[in-house]
Amino acid sequence: MSPPTLIPYRFRVLSREAALVACAAIGGALFALLEIPAAWLSGSMLLVSVIGVARPLPDLRKPWFDSTMVMSGALIGSAATPEALAATARYPGSLFILVVGLVAIMLTTGAYLRFVARWSWIDSLLAAAPGALSTVIAVAESKGANLGRIAAIQLFRILVLIAVLPSIMKLTGGGDAGAGAAPPVAQIIGLGDMVLLLGCALATGIVFERLRVTAPYILGATLASTVLHGSGTVHGTFPPEIAMAVMVMLGAAMGGRVSKLQRNEIAALFPLAIGGFLVSMLVAFAFAWPAAWLAGVPYASAMAAFAPGGLEAMAMLAFAMGLDPLYVGAHHLVRFMLVGLSMPFVIGWLKPEKPPPES
Repeated sequence: MSPPTLIPYRFRVLSREAALVACAAIGGALFALLEIPAAWLSGSMLLVSVIGVARPLPDLRKPWFDSTMVMSGALIGSAATPEALAATARYPGSLFILVVGLVAIMLTTGAYLRFVARWSWIDSLLAAAPGALSTVIAVAESKGANLGRIAAIQLFRILVLIAVLPSIMKLTGGGDAGAGAAPPVAQIIGLGDMVLLLGCALATGIVFERLRVTAPYILGATLASTVLHGSGTVHGTFPPEIAMAVMVMLGAAMGGRVSKLQRNEIAALFPLAIGGFLVSMLVAFAFAWPAAWLAGVPYASAMAAFAPGGLEAMAMLAFAMGLDPLYVGAHHLVRFMLVGLSMPFVIGWLKPEKPPPES
């Protein structure tokens, strides 16, 4: 094929991808203006999903997708600072209950989607995963799962959780003291540390890809970032602008897949999403009660710590509600890292399957 025909084609592809990312950025900016937690992820995903129902949208090509996974993994691992890891040692009993509760949430919500919706186990467990959305995207992509309906269930849970959890916590008498206090300012990573971090993240991802590990780039980047941050070799997280760009790219990838669902399929997902949300919340709050008693913290703090939402969304809600940020942050760090590092292996063991026939 001659260059004159290649150039217009490439330009069309790039322009469509740019339009997709621009729509995602607008959605994230709108949610950010409304001061909604996890705005750049949930807002971008929601707007792209809505637009995509009206007209077809392109998928981000593999180089963009893999780059986003590397950056996401580096961001995930940056939460594992020596201080954060040390904080987890203060609540051993509560964290043990968290791990058991995490398995219970995955199994009960996954079983609900498996036997009520008749989904495959891979789709069911990925949709049930409480947080670590970037890892869920990468694993679903690697396993050929139905990312559209998985993303729709995850988006619904994020939006409803952010909308209703503060009211639920207030009804339980959850903190007002310290409400509105600003979260601590995050340390921004230096240029030298950033080059080292991204180089190690990419190299580990490439090695994992050669080893045929599921979701190699995000798993490799998460592992490299966790080791570098946890050991104190590198310090700080990415600037907010870079973190926002990563969230927008993730939202564009997930929203684009949701938009490919048929309208009748989207409508059928709403009752499933509501049921899955209720199952996961009931299980999470059931485990939060003994954890709060063991740790000696208010039940509202345990609710925020066990709620199956994103790390950044739950952390911001904890600050806004005046809850114990150390307790909430330590639990979400453990949950986030556990889901992010184990999901590729857990799902990697499952064989692709056809969903069971409807009775």
